[in-house]
Amino acid sequence: MSHHTRLALLVASVLTAVSVAPAAAEKIANKVAVFSGLDKITGRIITFDVYIGETVQFGMLQVTPRVCYSRPETEAAATDAFVQVDEVTLDSHIREIFNGWMFASSPGLNAVEHPVYDVWLSDCRMESDIPPPSGDGKTRLAAARSSSGGGSDRAGGAGEIGLTLVGGIPVPPLKPAMPTMIDTTDPNAPTEDNGQGSTDSQVLD
Repeated sequence: MSHHTRLALLVASVLTAVSVAPAAAEKIANKVAVFSGLDKITGRIITFDVYIGETVQFGMLQVTPRVCYSRPETEAAATDAFVQVDEVTLDSHIREIFNGWMFASSPGLNAVEHPVYDVWLSDCRMESDIPPPSGDGKTRLAAARSSSGGGSDRAGGAGEIGLTLVGGIPVPPLKPAMPTMIDTTDPNAPTEDNGQGSTDSQVLD
């Protein structure tokens, strides 16, 4: 077999392989990223929308999606977003704690590590019932998706998360006080005689 013949067969085989190779899955660049956020202290979970390039504050975290991709309905479901998450510290500094890809199908693959809050990607959308950013550069507080928009607030009651601000910095809520079983009565207080030489006293279970 001549050199030209072998070369022609090689080129033909390469072209055949390229023609039968599966096409890369089409990506849809969405305008809105949908996140879920957990407050580990209160146990409250909300789902909130963030426009691409917008910064939304959930608790002490600021979430900024850069891109949010989904796939056509004819393709296997795959939703991912490139996200930056910053923490607002109590001394008014902002430090980056996450910068990378989040995957809706695997929230724990690239998780945001924070002692009080968790944030993960839920979905990508083209529209939102939340108005788009006005362009003034201000950070918006996370607002739960309304039920009509397909989102949910597992704790009930949509709206902005209640935050306590100290010097403009959000502070996580305190844990509720636990009931005490300690007898706080004054042992030196006078007691009433019941006529049998004994006194009434508080009995703890």
